[in-house]
Amino acid sequence: MTADAAEPRRESPIWVNGILLEPGKAVVSVFDHGLMVGDGVFETIKAVAGRSFALTRHLERLRRSAEAMGLPEPDLAAIADGVNAVLAESPAWPLARVRVTYTSGPGPLGSDRGDVGANAIVIAGEQKPFPATGDVVVVPWPRNERGALSGVKSTSYGDNAVALAYAKKRGGGEAIFQNLAGNLCEGTGSNVFLVRDGRLVTPPLSSGCLAGVTRALVLEWSGGVEEDVPLSALYEAEEAFLTSTTRDVQPIRAVDGRLLPAAPGPVTAEAMKVFAERSAADLDP
Repeated sequence: MTADAAEPRRESPIWVNGILLEPGKAVVSVFDHGLMVGDGVFETIKAVAGRSFALTRHLERLRRSAEAMGLPEPDLAAIADGVNAVLAESPAWPLARVRVTYTSGPGPLGSDRGDVGANAIVIAGEQKPFPATGDVVVVPWPRNERGALSGVKSTSYGDNAVALAYAKKRGGGEAIFQNLAGNLCEGTGSNVFLVRDGRLVTPPLSSGCLAGVTRALVLEWSGGVEEDVPLSALYEAEEAFLTSTTRDVQPIRAVDGRLLPAAPGPVTAEAMKVFAERSAADLDP
């Protein structure tokens, strides 16, 4: 065996429409509508020691997002095979982030779609753990809970990119949106839970927030209620936390620089414990 052959892989291959390719050979058309106008959907999936977590739930949400955007129905079985193939050939990362992107495919230089066919892509990369607690910054731009893409995990992520940059310039690790009604909505890539009068509460899907996979699991495993809460409730919370695929349950330490009473508080600590135990016991809950 040569030295090169013995050297461990440093990059993950990329799966494009059923074919596993080296990164330098994985390409799609510059006319792809996911690039041109954000006409696509995606999922981010956590992988622990080379095994995906909650893959079935993530791919079902991908299907729902594609349906909401009027895209052709994705071949979920093929994409699942692509996720497994990419992870099988990836470096031995303790924690990885798998990105599944599904677009309407090449199209004209406007909003009209083409008729070539959709593109499905799977990419993986190492995921560094999030900090033990997070500081959040409320941004001045509201989510439109009545918009065509409300609750859809689309590739039209410009709002999130601007909001996260705004938050990071102000010392935050995540940006928080209210909606048009003035209620708490979500983060750029996370859902928000808070404790009010001892009760665990999270905004309902009607607020415009994404139907987060981790959010759903926390509700199932730790209880809690879905109800509209004013944005001001976040500043006044007894404790609060973020949920997302890559951060699991992350306590919020401060909101716009204002420290919360505890991070984690007892409710958050219990939710973290339960999630860690349940997710370790079942990788596809």
